[in-house]
Amino acid sequence: MAIVVNLYYRGTNGAARAFAREMTESGTVAKIRGEKGNLRYEYFFPMEDAETVMLIDAWEDQQAIDEHHASSMMETIAALRAKYDLHMRVERFRTDADGVPDRDREFIRE
Repeated sequence: MAIVVNLYYRGTNGAARAFAREMTESGTVAKIRGEKGNLRYEYFFPMEDAETVMLIDAWEDQQAIDEHHASSMMETIAALRAKYDLHMRVERFRTDADGVPDRDREFIRE
C-alpha cells in the first residue's frame, strides 16, 4: 500500500505557481522523483483558484517519507516555501491494495 499526500500550497500574487516553477526549473523536483521510494511528485493547478497549487506526492511507505523528510532536500523546500510565503493544507491517503473494484470500473473510460 502506497501513501499519497496532497499538499495545497496557497500564496498571493502568483507566489504558489512561482514556487512550483522554481522547484521544477531548479531541478529539485527531478531530484525528489529520483529518491528511493518516490512514486509520484507532480503539481496541478485548480481551475477555480489561481492562488493555489496542489502537489500530489506519493511514496512506497512511511519509511520512504521519513527518509525524504530527513534529507537535505527538505531544507531546500522549506527555504522556497518561506521565500514565497506559502501556507499549506495537507491531505493524506493510503492506496487500496486491491486497486479499483470491478463495480467502479464501469465508470472509468480508459
